[in-house]
Amino acid sequence: MTYANGVSGVDGVGGLDGEGSRRLTVVTAGLSRPSSTRLLSDRLTEAVRRHVAGEGDVEVRVIELRDLANDIAHNMLTGFPAPDLRDAVDAVTGADGLIAVTPVFSGSYSGLFKSFFDVIDKDALAGTPVLAAATGGTARHSLVLEHAMRPLFAYLRAIVVPTAVYAASEDWGATATRNGDRTGDGIDDGSRDGIDGTLAARIDRAGAELAALMDARPFRPVGEAGATGAGDETDDDAVVPFAEQLAALTVRG
Repeated sequence: MTYANGVSGVDGVGGLDGEGSRRLTVVTAGLSRPSSTRLLSDRLTEAVRRHVAGEGDVEVRVIELRDLANDIAHNMLTGFPAPDLRDAVDAVTGADGLIAVTPVFSGSYSGLFKSFFDVIDKDALAGTPVLAAATGGTARHSLVLEHAMRPLFAYLRAIVVPTAVYAASEDWGATATRNGDRTGDGIDDGSRDGIDGTLAARIDRAGAELAALMDARPFRPVGEAGATGAGDETDDDAVVPFAEQLAALTVRG
């Protein structure tokens, strides 16, 4: 695990330059360290890696939004992303699959989480498979996945997997299965890691769904990104001198 410029990267077995590797980007909006949001992100990442065809042949990039908070705020004010933020956006728009995890604040996703996706062009995630997940102090907030996160990614025209994962405080440290879920069926019940068996089953199911969608996507050359990803050169990237911008505002006549 390496940390650089506010973005942590984890290389899959295929490596950053591996031919035919899938690119998985994980966006986690946890504010503390350690964070249950990051813990859930890591568990979901492991599940996806288990299910991707050619196990382990996946390149994983983890983006900690807490390290980009200042850059996100500055971008909202100026409209210009700092290099670290642009790098994070490129990782998201160039991914074959996306895991997005937020803590619940005031019954919805966090402001930091929403602000990051406000920075991304509304067409940049079109067709991208997304696994939505959230953490909170009580199970009463679990509907945040359906009334907030799923509509957000539907607006961005991403493909959200059917199983969204919510982890309440009570799900960490429990070992008994509930709601009829059984252990011993080839699914890690999470008991050895202090995770409730039903949460582990949801994680595994959601990981399998995202992996299936990632496997169905055509391979793209390494370095090719999405609508606003790395390697895209558009007129929007050109810097207009400030004097020309002032001249354009001059009232004529």
